[in-house]
Parts: sequence; C-alpha cells; structure tokens
Amino acid sequence: MKIRTFGVGTFDGAVKRATKDTQAIARALRELIADVLPGVTEVPWETQGNVGYGVGPKKSSEQFCYIMPFATHVNLGFYYGAQLDDPAGLLEGSGKGLRHVKVRSVSEVKKPALRKLIAAATKRLPKLKKS
Repeated sequence: MKIRTFGVGTFDGAVKRATKDTQAIARALRELIADVLPGVTEVPWETQGNVGYGVGPKKSSEQFCYIMPFATHVNLGFYYGAQLDDPAGLLEGSGKGLRHVKVRSVSEVKKPALRKLIAAATKRLPKLKKS
C-alpha cells in the first residue's frame, strides 16, 4: 500500500476510538483508496477522529474524500460528492457539496460501485485531474 502521510497524527490514532469492527472497515477503505490512487496523501485528524485523502492537508481544496468511523458504520465522505455520478445510489446527504456513503461491513468495501465513486472523486481536484 503506497500512501504519503502528512502531519503529526496517524491513521491508527484517528480511528482508535472506533469499535474493532468499524476500525476494520476503515482499514479496508484506506487500502481501497490507496489502490485506486497509489501515492495518495493521507491526513489523519486524530482529535476529530477522521482521515482525509488527496494531495495535501487542506480539506476542501486538496482532498477528495475522508474516512470517519462511527459506532456501527464508517462514513466514506466525498468533498465534491454532489458533483459525482452515482448510478448505484450509494451517496447520501443533501448539502451543497458533501456526500457520503455509509459502509457497514468490510464486504461492502469490495463493491465495484464504491471503487468507481472513489476513482471519479480523484478527478475532481485540479491537481488530480487526469487526461
């Protein structure tokens, strides 16, 4: 798994308050993100209990998604989710830009539609746009 970590926190520190089950989901999502975008920059926010992914530390301009564990699921959030094509209907939320997918099991991480959402989200940031 090829990930660059930015900042002083760690992935484990950011998810330490989560249950063992949701930690496992978060780890599987982390691996999926790194598989879709090798060399992605990871920014753990330990006090907030989430981890952002993109090209730098700025949440809304350099990151395209985040992982945030809860008691029974993990939100895979997309900063530009409202702009993503979602034919499988995975995205939830009603804000101007943010959308998320509630991932309730490690097996859900293997859904092709989830991989497609992540791949599409990587193209939303100017520094990540691919020709």
